[in-house]
Amino acid sequence: MTYATIQDSRPVEIGGNGTVRAERVDHVLLVTIDRPEARNAVNPDVFVGIGEALEIAEHDHDIWVVILTGAGDKSFCAGADLKAVARGDFANIAPEIDAWGFGGFVKHHISKPVIAAVNGFALGGGTEFILHADLAIAVDSAQLGLPEVKRGIYAGAGGTFRLGQQIPKKIAMEMILTGEPITAARALELGLVNQVVSYDDLLPAAFALADRITANAPVAVQVSKRIAKGITDGHVERDEDDWARSEGQGAVLMASEDAAEGPRAFAEKRQPVWTGR
Repeated sequence: MTYATIQDSRPVEIGGNGTVRAERVDHVLLVTIDRPEARNAVNPDVFVGIGEALEIAEHDHDIWVVILTGAGDKSFCAGADLKAVARGDFANIAPEIDAWGFGGFVKHHISKPVIAAVNGFALGGGTEFILHADLAIAVDSAQLGLPEVKRGIYAGAGGTFRLGQQIPKKIAMEMILTGEPITAARALELGLVNQVVSYDDLLPAAFALADRITANAPVAVQVSKRIAKGITDGHVERDEDDWARSEGQGAVLMASEDAAEGPRAFAEKRQPVWTGR
């Protein structure tokens, strides 16, 4: 299989009202967040689309690898759609949030390897998608980071504990506490991504990596991933204390004055005035 065979891809029906596309290319499921006008931000439809695509991949014996990417050449995923958050739209998918985590992805542990094909900026939730993926290839113009503290909030989709598990602690703390992004080249140096390529080479490189995986025995690959990541019956027990701490401390933060001030200042296009309360 090569990237050229994507011309012979077969659409896969999933939820999401067209905000997520899923296509089968031989043994690969290509999943594309298709909201380039909103920087591929996650609203409830995207959440359901990604979650259902991963469920299909997990239970289809002929799907051996998943590639997750975004539409367009600007943004891989800009995190949560703040307009949907403000409207309270996510309350309608509470069971899916509990089961799969942010974006239908960050707590969604499947046995099939997942490659993040990072087609542009990946800040906040986009970086948290990369942290959950098994492998990642990024375009040379991409930036990664967790800017939430600049808005009075926090990286609640696993970023605050997963980043320090995957790169040196001091570097992770600098990124978390300053909110400043890093380049794709720096991400490669730190091991956050496996390759950095041009935009035109992104999907070909992702499919070439998928080829190297699908050349192996699929059950052996899946068992190896479950062992390596500590997956048992779709859960990772060693993460549970970190998730509980993240959610508990996050609740304290979100009740603060600063957590309200950050988004308000952003909406009003001014610098926030922090109080520490």
